[in-house]
Amino acid sequence: MTSLSSQAVTVSRTAHAAPRRAPRSGRSRQWTAYAFLAPLVIYLLVFYAYPLYRNIDLSVHDYTPRAFVRGDPEFTGLDNYRDILSDDTFLRALRNTALFTLVSIAAQYALGLALAVFFHRNFRLSAVLRAMFLVPWLLPLIVSASTWSWMLNSDNGIVNAALEAFGIGQINWLTSPDTSLLAVTIANIWLGVPFNLVILYAGLQNISADLYEAAGLDGANGWQRFWRITFPLLRPVSAITLLLGLIYTLKVVDIIWIMTKGGPADASTTLAIWSYREAFGTGQPDFSPAAAVGNLLILIAFAAGLLHVHLQRKEERA
Repeated sequence: MTSLSSQAVTVSRTAHAAPRRAPRSGRSRQWTAYAFLAPLVIYLLVFYAYPLYRNIDLSVHDYTPRAFVRGDPEFTGLDNYRDILSDDTFLRALRNTALFTLVSIAAQYALGLALAVFFHRNFRLSAVLRAMFLVPWLLPLIVSASTWSWMLNSDNGIVNAALEAFGIGQINWLTSPDTSLLAVTIANIWLGVPFNLVILYAGLQNISADLYEAAGLDGANGWQRFWRITFPLLRPVSAITLLLGLIYTLKVVDIIWIMTKGGPADASTTLAIWSYREAFGTGQPDFSPAAAVGNLLILIAFAAGLLHVHLQRKEERA
């Protein structure tokens, strides 16, 4: 009995002697959360908020090269916006931007989806062919644009040579106002298909094969399985793919600039090309109108993002 009592006293003393770790206060946990959040906030401020602020500042001042160096630009308010909206180039650039963007993302999505469904069968050369389709996405844009410029050359391009073999006459793809926008759109579609293929193929991997087996037992053919299973279940992936494609296509500059520089006669000038040309393409930089056009593009992309969020929330509530 005495032995048991002494052991109990020893255990009690040991327990009291062991240091107790004080529970972390709520303030300490809060500072830890701030420490983890700080890098993201700094990144957003440095690479998003500040450039946006500078772009707005450029658009409401008259930033000539001299004023840019001296740091004393004249405040003009919304004059730069009024100037670009009343410019003859604006409506043409807006129309070209709409055509270039909508045709590009529609064709990229349709071709990417068709290829994703095709490769989803996992035949023997599926992996090799998928890797080959990624080549346009991996090439530097200047290489891709230069290659398309050579292929669509009026005199010795391979496209015109192939068309002549079928009895079709020479087409001035890059030098005619009727075809220059089509030419740069075709090149942009070729560049964007691999991105759509990768994203949509990944989305197909998440669809259970049991659904297709059940549909097959019910007598559904290939088109019915695609329309009633594949396409509806790919809707969230399709939505984000189209949104990213829209944002990317709105700001395309390099492909158009290398192939046509927005010409001839502004036939392939988009808002992004107009902004770049005003700032860097004429030898006489006019930064303020260029920033105003850039801000219009930001507003269009922002409106598309809000529409995407609205439709997503509406679908979740349904």
